Amino acid sequence: MWSYEKRLQHPVNIKTPNARMAKFIITQFGGPDGELAASMRYLSQRYSMPYREVAGVLNDIGTEELAHMEIVSTIVHQLTRDLTIEEIKAQGFETYFVDHTVGLWPQAASGMPFTSTFFQSKGDAITDLHEDMAAEQKARTTYDNILRMVTDEDVADPIRFLRAREIAHYQRFGEALRIVQDKLDSRNFYAFNPEFDRNLKLK
Repeated sequence: MWSYEKRLQHPVNIKTPNARMAKFIITQFGGPDGELAASMRYLSQRYSMPYREVAGVLNDIGTEELAHMEIVSTIVHQLTRDLTIEEIKAQGFETYFVDHTVGLWPQAASGMPFTSTFFQSKGDAITDLHEDMAAEQKARTTYDNILRMVTDEDVADPIRFLRAREIAHYQRFGEALRIVQDKLDSRNFYAFNPEFDRNLKLK
């Protein structure tokens, strides 16, 4: 059960719209390493996770990623609100505008739409947690790249917050992986799927 608090996890107060900036930041909404894919990945993986404490980590982080999706969406919204058609054209946002006006739609910076192929739920604790750790590092790298291009401190501040949370999530998934490995037969944990082979007796 979730309790929704009607405020952002980190404030976003952008004073100067900039559609050119929104065009690449939107990748962290609907791109391959974005927050939508992250939340769907972890909230899907939690169901078959056999260890309650690790399922709790997936639930906690998956829920937080939804909050991060709100932050990214708010950034994009504030960067594109109140723009004139002339500004939209001048800032290279016209192709997005034709399809979506300035509504939020999940896509990568390249324009590729969100797809469920951006994330995996393999049903194997070891496999999934390694993917989760890699996903957090890829998201951190994307935020690093965004920060290299952002010149507005009002935008950079929430992006830095999101980057820091990716590092924290990576560390938590590392701890979760250690829990799973400690629970498995240490002689054979890479060849044993605790989510499926529950009654398998290994020699």
